[in-house]
Amino acid sequence: MITTEQREKLRGWFAGRLPDDLFEELTEVTVDREEITVIGRIPEPRLTEDASVAEREAAVRSRIQEFRERTREARMAVAREAEHRFDRKVSWGVVCDGERALFTHVAAPVMTRLRQPERQVLDTLIAGGVARSRSDALAWCVRLVQQHTDDWLTELRDSLEHVQRVRAQGPDTEAEQKDRPAEGE
Repeated sequence: MITTEQREKLRGWFAGRLPDDLFEELTEVTVDREEITVIGRIPEPRLTEDASVAEREAAVRSRIQEFRERTREARMAVAREAEHRFDRKVSWGVVCDGERALFTHVAAPVMTRLRQPERQVLDTLIAGGVARSRSDALAWCVRLVQQHTDDWLTELRDSLEHVQRVRAQGPDTEAEQKDRPAEGE
């Protein structure tokens, strides 16, 4: 977990480092232990007002692909610098005409031990065609929980941030800080 201040500094670093013409707007910067995901809004394709849904969807997909290819070098340069500075992989995504697309991003393995009742749930999802593997089924479950518990997770994250702030004010903080390298070293 990182604090709100650390998250804001990270977002500020990207806002200041990204080329001005890369995105219309930097919409999201998320971070976990392995990865930083940077998402920005790109211009919608220009279509006639009577364009069909199929035409609009194809134009948006093409715009996203064009953006990905055209900006690859610039994004890679920023990613290399950020990966060195923050010790995390950087992934990219865009929002175009309401559609969100993520480019290649980290799929980190998560070790877990499940008892038979939990494995049966995963196997039922596989049998029902919802998932191809237990790993896919577990990811599906996590997304479902995330969808339905956003308020609870937000409150939990806020509480964890408070705990980190209190720990940072503790008596051992100064000694630990002297032993740690500064960010980016």
